[in-house]
Amino acid sequence: MLHDKQICSHQFERRLGSIKGNRHQRQQADICGSQDYLFRSHIPRLSNMPGLFFSHNHPTELKEADCKLGEGKVHKRKQKAFGADLKSYLKSMVPHLESSNKSNTRNVTLSAEEVMQWSQSLEKLLDSQSGQVAFREFLKSEFSEENIEFWLACEDYKKTKSDHLQDKAEKIYEEFVQIDAAKQINIDYHTRKATAKKAQDPTFTSFDEAQKTVYVLMERDSYPRFLKSEAYLNLLNKLHVNGVK
Repeated sequence: MLHDKQICSHQFERRLGSIKGNRHQRQQADICGSQDYLFRSHIPRLSNMPGLFFSHNHPTELKEADCKLGEGKVHKRKQKAFGADLKSYLKSMVPHLESSNKSNTRNVTLSAEEVMQWSQSLEKLLDSQSGQVAFREFLKSEFSEENIEFWLACEDYKKTKSDHLQDKAEKIYEEFVQIDAAKQINIDYHTRKATAKKAQDPTFTSFDEAQKTVYVLMERDSYPRFLKSEAYLNLLNKLHVNGVK
C-alpha cells in the first residue's frame, strides 16, 4: 500500500514538473515574440529613410512623364535639324567654308559684317536674302514659319500688277488670314475682320495692317531667340575666325 502511494507521488511530481516546464516554455515564447515585435516595430521603413526615394507614381503619371520626355527629345531633334539645315545652306555661301568642288560654288557669299548686321534689327535681317532664309529655317524649328511666309507674301503682293491684285488677295486671304486657314497667322479679331473686308475690294495696302501686326510679333518674340540660337552664333563665330586668317 505504501509502495503504491510512493508511485503515485512520483507520478504526480513528474506531471507537475512537466506542467511547469510547459508553462516556462510558453513564457519564453511570449517573451521572444514580444522582443521580435518590438524589434520589428522599431525598424524604420525604407521609404521613410532620408536619402532613399521610392517612386509611387500612378501608371498614368508615368505615361505623362514619358510623353513629356518624348516631346523634349522631339524638340531637341527639331533644333538640331534646324542647325544642320541652316549650316548646310550657309556653308556654301561662305568663301572659306565652301567645298573644293568649284562647280558647286555659288555667286552669293556671306561676310561677317553682313551677318553682324542681322543683329541690328529685324529689318536688317529681312533685307538680306540670306537672312530671310536663315530666319525662315529658325521659325520652322519653332513651328511658326507662317509668320515670315505671310510677311514675304505681302511684300510680293505690293509688287503685283493691278489686274492681278484680286487673285493674289484671295490667295493670301485663304492661305493665311481666314479662320482655320492652312497657315493661319496670329492676329486679333478686329484686324482679321478688317483685312477680310479689304481683301474683297483689294488695293496695294489691303494687308498692311495685318503685315505690321505679324512683323511686331516676330520682332518681339522670335527674332531675339534667333539671335541667341546656336546656328546663328556658330556661323558668326566661324566668319570671324575665317576673316582673321
